[in-house]
Amino acid sequence: MVRFGLIGWGWRAEFFARAAAALPERLSLAGVVTRDAARAEAVREGYGAPVYADLSSLLEAEHLAFVVVSVPPAIAAQHLTTLARANMAVLCETPPAADVEGLRAVCELARHGARIQVAEQYPFQPLHAARIALTDAGVIGGPSMASVSFSHGYHAFSVMRRHLHVGGEAAVIRAARLVAMSENGNTRAGPRDHAELVANERITATLEWEHRLGLYDFEQNQHRSYVRLPHVAIRGANGEIADDRVRLVHGLDELRTVHLERVVAGQDGDLSGHELMGITGLAGWAWRNPFMGARLADDEIAVAECLVRMAAHVEGADGFYNVADAAQDHYLWLLLQQAAASGETLRSEVQPWADQLTMH
Repeated sequence: MVRFGLIGWGWRAEFFARAAAALPERLSLAGVVTRDAARAEAVREGYGAPVYADLSSLLEAEHLAFVVVSVPPAIAAQHLTTLARANMAVLCETPPAADVEGLRAVCELARHGARIQVAEQYPFQPLHAARIALTDAGVIGGPSMASVSFSHGYHAFSVMRRHLHVGGEAAVIRAARLVAMSENGNTRAGPRDHAELVANERITATLEWEHRLGLYDFEQNQHRSYVRLPHVAIRGANGEIADDRVRLVHGLDELRTVHLERVVAGQDGDLSGHELMGITGLAGWAWRNPFMGARLADDEIAVAECLVRMAAHVEGADGFYNVADAAQDHYLWLLLQQAAASGETLRSEVQPWADQLTMH
C-alpha cells in the first residue's frame, strides 16, 4: 500500500481522497495540509486522515511515497520548489503554473532532478483511453487531424496532442468566440435545481502543425450540460475514429464500422454489482477497468490511474505526464485565449521545455 500526502482541500482535491478510499489495499491518504478549520473537520470526518497546518509538519510526521499538490496554479510553484528541495516526489494538479514564466520555472525544477508528474486525468478516462490505444497501435494509420470537443483548454490539448503525436513544435493558432443562449447545466455543487436559458461563451479554434491539424471546440460549462454532447474525431490515413465508432476498409472495398461498446456489469440478471467492466473494440477489449470492485465513475477511474501510475513512477517506472507536457498544453491554451480575444492569428514558439516532452 502506498502512502501519499495531499496539499489543499478544494473541490478537486477530494477526488484524490475518494480514489484512495475506494482502493484501500493500494492507496492510503496519510495526511492533508489545510489551514481552514471547516475543511480540516471535513477531512477528519469524511476520510479519517490527519490534518496539518503546513507542509513541513506533514513531511516531519509522515513517511510518504509522494505528495499531491492540489492548490491554485498561482501558488503551486512554491510548493513544488519546497518539495523538490526535500527530495519528495510530487503529483501536481493541472496546470502546474498560471503563466509561461511559471511554467518555465517548474520545468527547470524537473530538469535539475525534481520528480514531478501532473495529474492530467482525461487521457485515462475509459473512452479516451480506448481511442488513444487504437491510434497508438496505428489502427487508423498515421493521424492527420484530431477534433476535440469535450473539455476546456489544456485538458483538450492533452488528448489532441496525444492523438496527433505532436510535441513542442510551432503551431499556427486561429480562434473565434461566440456568445449564445443555451440551457443551463449542472454545477460543481451538483445537479441543477431549475431549467433556464443562459448566455454561454463558445470558443472554436484551429491549430496547424506541419502535416497535422487540431480542431478545438468548447462551450462554457459544456462538460456539465444536459444539451451539449462531447465529440472526438481522429482521421488517419487508413481510417477514422468518430466518438464511439471506428471506420476502416479491408482489401479493395470491404467497408467496416466497429462500435466501441461499454460493457457494464450488474445489468439485467447480472448480480455481480453495477460497474464498468471495459470497452470492447475491433478484436476484444480496447480498454479494461483496472479497478474492478471499486465501482468508480469514469473520472474517478482516471484519477485513481494517475495515483497508481505515480506510485509506480516513484518505484522506477516511466513517467506518464510530466511538467513539460503539462506546460506545453497550458501554453497552447494561453495562446488560444489570446487569439480568441484579439482575433489575430498567432504562432507558438518552441519553448525551453521542448526537449523534455514525452511526445516529440
